[in-house]
Amino acid sequence: MNIFPPAIVIPTVALLLIIFGYIGVPLWLWSLYIAATFWAFNAPIWMWIVFGIVALIFNIPQLRQGLITSAIVKNIKSQQLLPTISDTEQAAIEAGTVWVDREFFSGKPDFKRINSEPYPEVTPEIQAFLDGPVARVCSMANDWDIHSRNDFPPELWDYLKQERFFGMMIPKEYDGLGFSNLAYSAVMTKLASRSFVHTATVGVTNSLGPAKLLLKYGTPEQKNYYLPRLARGEEIPCFALTEPNAGSDAASITSEGVVFKGEDDKLYLRLNWKKRYITLGTIATLLGLAFRLKDPENLLGKGENLGITCALISTNTPGVVLSQRHDPMGVPFYNSPTEGRDVIVPVDQIIGGVEQAGRGWKMLMQCLAAGRAIGFPATSTGIAKLVTRVTGAYAVVRKQFGLSIGRFEGIEEPLARIGGLTYLMDAARLYTCGAVDKGEKPSVISAIAKYNFTELSRKIINDGMDILGGAGISLGPRNLLGNIYIAAPIPITVEGANILTRTMIIFSQGTIRCHPYIYQEIEALKHSDVKAFDAAFWHHVGWMVRNFFRALLLNLSRGYLAISTVSGPTAKYYRKLAWASATFACLTDTAIVFFGGTLKRKEKITGRFADILSWMYLGAATLRRFEAEGRKPEDLPFVHWAMQYAFTQIQQGFEGIFSNMPVPILGAVASWWWRLNPVGTMPSDRLGSQIARSIQTPGMQRDKLTEGIYIPYNVSEALGRLEQAFLLSFNAESILKKIKTASDAGKLPKEKPDRLIKKALEIGVISAEEVEVLLNAKLARNNAIEVDAFTLEQYQKTRELSQA
Repeated sequence: MNIFPPAIVIPTVALLLIIFGYIGVPLWLWSLYIAATFWAFNAPIWMWIVFGIVALIFNIPQLRQGLITSAIVKNIKSQQLLPTISDTEQAAIEAGTVWVDREFFSGKPDFKRINSEPYPEVTPEIQAFLDGPVARVCSMANDWDIHSRNDFPPELWDYLKQERFFGMMIPKEYDGLGFSNLAYSAVMTKLASRSFVHTATVGVTNSLGPAKLLLKYGTPEQKNYYLPRLARGEEIPCFALTEPNAGSDAASITSEGVVFKGEDDKLYLRLNWKKRYITLGTIATLLGLAFRLKDPENLLGKGENLGITCALISTNTPGVVLSQRHDPMGVPFYNSPTEGRDVIVPVDQIIGGVEQAGRGWKMLMQCLAAGRAIGFPATSTGIAKLVTRVTGAYAVVRKQFGLSIGRFEGIEEPLARIGGLTYLMDAARLYTCGAVDKGEKPSVISAIAKYNFTELSRKIINDGMDILGGAGISLGPRNLLGNIYIAAPIPITVEGANILTRTMIIFSQGTIRCHPYIYQEIEALKHSDVKAFDAAFWHHVGWMVRNFFRALLLNLSRGYLAISTVSGPTAKYYRKLAWASATFACLTDTAIVFFGGTLKRKEKITGRFADILSWMYLGAATLRRFEAEGRKPEDLPFVHWAMQYAFTQIQQGFEGIFSNMPVPILGAVASWWWRLNPVGTMPSDRLGSQIARSIQTPGMQRDKLTEGIYIPYNVSEALGRLEQAFLLSFNAESILKKIKTASDAGKLPKEKPDRLIKKALEIGVISAEEVEVLLNAKLARNNAIEVDAFTLEQYQKTRELSQA
């Protein structure tokens, strides 16, 4: 007989249920809990008997597997409740590594681990290269020069080769520079701030291309021959992957190579292909080719259909066609179609030799994972920093209605987005570089980086163009953003279109790759391994129970039940990330249960899950930056803005999922609750004003935010001219305030201060030296806001050159 009164028993049982559910306890402890609950409530003997039988079955693995798990396996297989994985998906999933992305799928992120990951800094050696050769490249041709001639000047091509820009990632033992991923990222960031053509040209030789594949998979002979030639620029590489009917679905390539024995009794490949969108293709001397390898006579001893394979083809080989060029938005980087018609090469031109025949897709996936994580974030961040620098200066220099346009709240709003997102992007760029440099190949994170950086860059460019107005749309040597705006769609489309990356790769493949149990369960089902499935499945069930309780309680407490690993003003963001992660993990399993193997085809839903996962990562990277850089108070406005913006995107993702749940009533209630109790709301106008003022104020904060880009201070350059006008205009503001104060006091008429300069001098409000400052500022301002104009003859000549 229970001696404890219900007033004690019921709250105790409920409290233990909440605690056990929240922390996640093993099955045997749940069994003890239920037994204690039965005892506390004097359960009848029949309930004890039923409970005892059920507890024995569930706690003894052999009984559980035979009586329960085997039936579950049959049902899951018959109902196709878990997704099937194709061979190409399998290769993509296995190609990369799982990094901190696993933390967000866990429902209980380990923030100590997240904050202990490397956050690298540029070394003095790399800084010297940035200040020397990279700055020299930027000075040799500006963006307008490159667009006007549709190419680099010859001396710039020579300099790029001389200084090993095409071999930055090739080790020094092969005549390359042996740069780290961070160093490569820093170079690309600076080049991107000068011209998109720089990054498109230099990027392909150092990311996805023959050199990358050779370094990891090449035979010693291939490395020794090709790598030094690539590093010195003696060979210009390209990589031919995309086809007319195999774009984002690159695994569907139809290009074919057939093994045959020549008259000399040696083995050869007969290759036929039709590719397009191949960067550097027109001028390439060495073509990396992805194709399907067939061996009808089994000459290689590996079967008749070996699968996707990569090989090196000299472009002067008979049958190689590289006679045309694409025109991507008028941006003059080399991009072209290519064809191969019965091209014959020795079989040892397969990258890695015969041993790597048929392994090309995995090779490509591994290289893509690192390339997407470095090149795209660097280029996008360089553009973001340039837009920040330009718009901050222009908002001060450009005046309307007697005021700098940056004083208007309508301009402050996009300025805040530009500044806040630039801080976030640079944080995630460096954080991701640290992972790749320590050996990670984070395939999910790289997809997050590719999609989000290119989209955020496009958003920032659009805001910049809105601020510049007519100065943004009038092309010419004075225009700083027009050509970047035109080029914005290009990185959106390459290496997998962004729509596909968001809706199919980030979450669909991320779930399989990063979820603690899904991949184990799929593999166990594939091999009908009941024991392996049992071990994964029941841990998965316990994990789901824990995440349900965590999601519920963190939601009700607005994250305050979570323990933050840091103190101070950012602690609340760690708690909110824990809340978001728990909800994300709980909903992930809910979606798997509802949709089963069809989930990856529910792209609207998976896209919203991808948004949540993306912004959890970008938010965590922002917090990591704040910690790594010493928790400086002056950075807090940027941290607050970025984190509040990130949580707003997470909030929108959750609302979209709940509003479209297959159970309408449950979805409507959940959606209503999330709107009532949001995880995030947009940054306040006051916070946005702080960001906008910061990028309009000369000094350390503005310089730090735009660090690493190319800034010419010569006033013959558009940016140098704008910078001079910005500094003079800023210095003139305090003098104009003196005039306005005198006007408000009745000492001067009620007119705009810049119309009262002469009278202010006459009555001693300002000095002659200050008048000179104002006049110089006015001259510099007028010069900086001028837009380009051409005679009809000049314009027609410019058009003819661009179309040549």
